[in-house]
Order: sequence, then C-alpha cells, then structure tokens
Amino acid sequence: MLKPLINMKQKKPNKKTRSEDVGDFLTLAKVFEAKEQLNDVVHQTPFKTSETFNQCTGQQVYLKMENQQKTGAFKVRGASFKVSQLTEEEAACGVIAASAGNHAQGVALAASKRGIPAQIFMPEATPLAKVQATQAYGAKTVLTGESFQEAYAAAMEEQKRCGATFIHPFDDVDVMAGQATVAVEMLQEQPDLDTIVVPIGGGGLIAGIAYAAKQLKPDIKVVGVQSERAPSTFNSYYKCGPKKLNSVSTIADGIAVKQHGTKTFHYIRKYVDAIVTVDEQQIADSIMKLLEREKTLVEGAGATALAAVLAQKPALAGKKCGVVVSGGNMDVSKLPHVQQLATTKRMVMV
Repeated sequence: MLKPLINMKQKKPNKKTRSEDVGDFLTLAKVFEAKEQLNDVVHQTPFKTSETFNQCTGQQVYLKMENQQKTGAFKVRGASFKVSQLTEEEAACGVIAASAGNHAQGVALAASKRGIPAQIFMPEATPLAKVQATQAYGAKTVLTGESFQEAYAAAMEEQKRCGATFIHPFDDVDVMAGQATVAVEMLQEQPDLDTIVVPIGGGGLIAGIAYAAKQLKPDIKVVGVQSERAPSTFNSYYKCGPKKLNSVSTIADGIAVKQHGTKTFHYIRKYVDAIVTVDEQQIADSIMKLLEREKTLVEGAGATALAAVLAQKPALAGKKCGVVVSGGNMDVSKLPHVQQLATTKRMVMV
C-alpha cells in the first residue's frame, strides 16, 4: 500500500482558503469530516495504472475503481455521510430517495445500518440488478417514469405525504462532501496527478471532486464527461443547448439525467476546467476494453470517463491522468448489445 502523501490534519483549514467564498457551503473541513466518518464504512478502492491504456493514450492513466466499492458504486459515500448527519428526529421519520440505481443502493445500505426504513423511487428502465440489490438491503422500491426526473417528482410527492427525510442523490452539500472523498484518496496515492476525469450525471461526484481537488492542488485540471445523449451539464456549461432535456436514452443509465443540480452546478462552473461528451459506441468500447484488458465489468456510466480518455479529447492532454470508474452495476443481459455497439465502432475505425 502506498503511504498517503497528503497530511489531511495539516490541510484542515482554520479559516477560509483563498478559493472559498462566503457563498460556498462545501468546505474542506466538511470533506475531512466525511473522510473520517467513512473510514470504517466504505472501501478505499484500488487506484491502479494500466499499461494497456497507457500505451493507447500516451499518458500515465490511473483508474479509481469505484466499481469495487460497497454496493458497486461511489454513491454509497455521499449517501452514508448524509444519513450519518441526520438528527434522531429526522431519522425517526425514515428516508426517501430518487435514483437511477446506484444512489438507491447507497441509501438503502446506509439506512439499514442505522436501522431506519427507506423507500426509493427509480426510473422504470432501471437495470433489474440495481432494483434487486436495493431491495436486498431492505428498502422498498417504486419504479416510475422514463428518467431520474420523473422518479424524483414522484418521490417528492410521497415525501410530502409521509414526512420521510429526502436524501437527494446529488444536489446536497453533505452528499457532495461524501463524494469528494474520492479525490482525497486519489491525491493521497498519486499527488502528482495533473488531470482528473469524472463522469457527470446530476453533478454531485464532479462537484465534490473538483472542489476538494482544487483546494488540495490548485493547478490540477478537472474534466467532466457526459454521454452526448444526456448533455444537460455540457449544455449549461458552454451555453450551447437546453439546460433541461426532454428525453434521455443512453447505455450510461447511471448518468441519464435530464437536468443537473443547482447546487452542483455552482461548483462545476467554478472549479471544473472543461466538459466533453462521448457517444454510445465510445462508451461501449470502453466497457469492452475494461472487460477484456482489465478483467473488470463496469456499467455504462462507469466507463464514460475512460471513454473520453481513450478518444483522446484535446481537453484531456496531460501526463498523469486519474480516471474515476464510477460504478460496476451492469445489467449483464445488456452485454450483447454493448458488444455489438463496440464492434460497430471498431469496424468503422478499421
């Protein structure tokens, strides 16, 4: 195991650092509180390099394997920290959430550990594996709507009726602080990273990572990646299209979000250096390369950041690149479709 090279206690600020404004509510103190709280709750997942991807890209590529996290995705970090922050009164009411799948499992696990009931609303197209895993942690699931937005609306209606505490999957400071611990771990192990590449759905992961990374290493570059079929954050960031999409359909179902968060976008606009998009074939090819070369199965959202690196997007030029492989909850029944998409891309390239 590599010895951590960032002394978090020394980095804890007694007052605002130079890049924190009065209007910011995410702080390093909160990130470090989350890291301490989660030490015995989540895995410090592997952060490894790959000779295959190094040769493909001409960079030193490091993969942060959050597909090997508890519940199979990074979402358990933010959900667990948020649930730990609930008062006894809030916890007594139970929790309710909306999720494209991975947040659901994180909330369900965190709620079960605290001994409180959980009800999760999920899109109808959520992979069965994610639904069953959520139920296995003891949560009640409700499938409704095309995307996260419809599930969110239904969950909010139920929350008004039952009074449960709502756990937002991304637009929440405690959730972002939990996700930010990914960046802390990456920079502990590889403090000389010059770029971190992160998939974007609602924005909680990249908001937390970008904030923490820029506080710990101001010159690091943070690049977000979206599916070109769900580019709400890309559109807002570059002011080039609708902020709220009418529909989303992508194999990266974990980031199939019609509209980004308000709080998350504040941090994205302030701390993220660039956002790029990738197509379905590039995502599928990334899934298959991870399976063939690294012997690891990841879901579409989990392969999206690597897809951008393999596509050698100009925004990703650098020497040492950290890539967040955000989740591994793939519906295996969809693998033939993914393989076909990847094969199509490879045939076009030949």
